[in-house]
Amino acid sequence: MRKNTGVFIRLAISMLIPSLGYLLLRSSALDKSINAPHEHFYIVSLISVLALSLAIAVGFVAIQLRNIKISFLSLSYVSLAAMFVLHGLSTPGFLIHHSSISTNAAQLSILLAVVWLWLSSISVDQPLIRWLANWQRMLLPVWSLSVFAFCAVLWMYPDLTRYFHLKENPVKWYATFFIVGMNGWTMYRYLQTYLSSHFPLQLSVVYSSGWLIIAQLIIVTGQAWNVSWWLYHFMLLASVVVMVVGIIYQYVSSRSITASIKMMFRANPGEWIRTYMSTSVRELVMTTEARDSYTAGHNYRVALYALKLGEELGLSSSQLRAIAQGGLVHDVGKLRIPDPILNKTGKLTTAERQVIELHPVSGFDLCKRLGFMPEELSVIRSHHEKWDGSGYPDQLAGEQIPLLARVTAVADVYDALTSSRSYRQAMSHEAAMDIIVKESGRHFDPQCVQAWERLVQEQPDFFEETLRNSPHLKLERKLAR
Repeated sequence: MRKNTGVFIRLAISMLIPSLGYLLLRSSALDKSINAPHEHFYIVSLISVLALSLAIAVGFVAIQLRNIKISFLSLSYVSLAAMFVLHGLSTPGFLIHHSSISTNAAQLSILLAVVWLWLSSISVDQPLIRWLANWQRMLLPVWSLSVFAFCAVLWMYPDLTRYFHLKENPVKWYATFFIVGMNGWTMYRYLQTYLSSHFPLQLSVVYSSGWLIIAQLIIVTGQAWNVSWWLYHFMLLASVVVMVVGIIYQYVSSRSITASIKMMFRANPGEWIRTYMSTSVRELVMTTEARDSYTAGHNYRVALYALKLGEELGLSSSQLRAIAQGGLVHDVGKLRIPDPILNKTGKLTTAERQVIELHPVSGFDLCKRLGFMPEELSVIRSHHEKWDGSGYPDQLAGEQIPLLARVTAVADVYDALTSSRSYRQAMSHEAAMDIIVKESGRHFDPQCVQAWERLVQEQPDFFEETLRNSPHLKLERKLAR
């Protein structure tokens, strides 16, 4: 609770300082006019180009990380930066003498940015977001070209800006209410998510959205070229920078995607995870497993087994990355299961079993707010569904169960059987294989079981080494000494 209070205090200070600074400066004798078109041209144009480059780079990172929310953030700041490049280049009295482009471009930059920020705050399971997620790779180039084309049209036909009325009453106030409302909602949603996940990117977006609101208020209330008016340019720059810093901080341990692919099929899950996953997601996995000492390493091994099985089935590289990420957090919903139930050594009651069976939905609800793609979400929600329809939480049957969830189900059960639990000792590889084969067509997709059998025959060393490195076997060897 004290930690959350600190978050609210820091957020309030970050909003109050620039707001009070603007009000005090505006009412003081220091707020003199600084009509400096040349300086405005160079400063704004250079900063905007830098911000645009960073925003585009973030878009490519989003594709590599398979996170639609980061793609939306990239599009938001591409919009902001591109329109602000136009704002700088169209500085009156420098390259052109048509002042309406510059004044309208600043407003348009925030309006476009706010829409994409709002979209980034919506859960991934919503139809519009799912549809956009299917086109993730195309979003950045298509939207960037569209924004650049729009800027080019305004540059060539500046008289079009007279239809916007963004600097006139009452339109400028309609735009302001829209921006404050949309960004206020975005801040609320991201702050909610941050308080449950503590991912730095979520908090960065909260700060960024708040500073966009302040920038908008300065635009509509400030006097052009006055000292206080210049402040909104720095608020927009800070908005972009804090978002980029959040992404770098959250994904600081991630290496290039090429290195990730090379590491993807190594037998050591710990080494693979250090290469492929971000610090934040790895901490989420570790937090999940810390709740249950009997499943140490379970998420890593399930991801690795599922990757191997997916490769055997001929899944695409995009599907393999999805199954890896989904496998790593498939049990994250267990964070919401009370310790007495999660670590109970005896038989579970019916009520306790019902609580356990809620964890796929709990994990799904958490991860959809963190920007996980639909494929990863399908693994989290449906890895306990059964081929005959007797699984949970949705009682899906056959091919109604998403393919990646069917693959993960085999990996999940195999690792559960070959790992020690609070209520039984680990089974041997042979005993676990007997159960999986018998459950073909009932629990598991028959094609997945057939591919699993081929994998066992083709790569026996992989299973031997993975089992040899399992925590329960290490403990048994230690006790034997």
